[in-house]
Amino acid sequence: MPAPLSRSTAVTLQEAERPGIRARRSGTAAILAALFRKRSAQIGGAIIMLLLATAALAGFLAPYDPYRLDPLSQLGPPSSLHWLGTDALGRDELSRIIYGTRITLVIGAISVGIAMVLGVTCGIVAGYYGRWVDLLLMRLIDIMLALPYILLALAIVAILGPGLGNTMIAIGISNVPGWVRLVRGNVLTIRRHDFVLAANALGARDARVMFVHILPNTVSSIVVLATLQFATAILAAAALSFVGLGAQPPSPEWGALLVGARDFMFTAPWLVNFPGLAIFLVVLGFNLFGNALRDTLDPTLRMS
Repeated sequence: MPAPLSRSTAVTLQEAERPGIRARRSGTAAILAALFRKRSAQIGGAIIMLLLATAALAGFLAPYDPYRLDPLSQLGPPSSLHWLGTDALGRDELSRIIYGTRITLVIGAISVGIAMVLGVTCGIVAGYYGRWVDLLLMRLIDIMLALPYILLALAIVAILGPGLGNTMIAIGISNVPGWVRLVRGNVLTIRRHDFVLAANALGARDARVMFVHILPNTVSSIVVLATLQFATAILAAAALSFVGLGAQPPSPEWGALLVGARDFMFTAPWLVNFPGLAIFLVVLGFNLFGNALRDTLDPTLRMS
């Protein structure tokens, strides 16, 4: 059993670790400063923060209950009482859009989470072990890539059945190939580095090497892809809801709002314009922020 460290030795080790900790903190601060110097990050970040604030304060911001019916206010145009008008059942459109931001965040978070867990696990296993494991997993990914993304999601929802939960599962599974290919490519490069070879030589278990030594070195790529796929997930959920396979009435999910407005596109255009504008702004915000994050974290783009 090794002897316990003396107080002076422990203090010396702590002081030796401080420069590394300070270096990591200063590096993170430098990355954040470089990120938010970009105009696209500022605009995208502002939209994302607005979305988060709206979702958190939906109960205070919404002027009406989003499910309250008012037969006397059916298809009312924007007015001082209903700023964005009312739908065919007299429900306040602004309140439904505000509450829909919560569903939007849940869709994005769960869909991306499913894709991330499955994709990162498969990608790191394929890249680390190689040979027949890599061959088998990548051929399965090639089969998934043979189908268009939205068609694959439609097929999965058709099998599982319509509903918001199944929609998030379908979107998550459909996004797995992109994660697998990204992580596998990173692992193929990282596994040749000296620190990985040293860990293997010291007898570290494969799981420890993969998830303790290799995975942290792919975090920047994972964060960027998660940000970009958040927007894709929101758009896909709206598309599935629009064809009746996503969120079901009376859910105020933005795609479902567009479904209910199809028959009133010309007589009550505000029912289409405002939910469509909300989807556009949120997808734009995540794409702008994701692109700025990619440009900041990618060293090849920083040098160009």
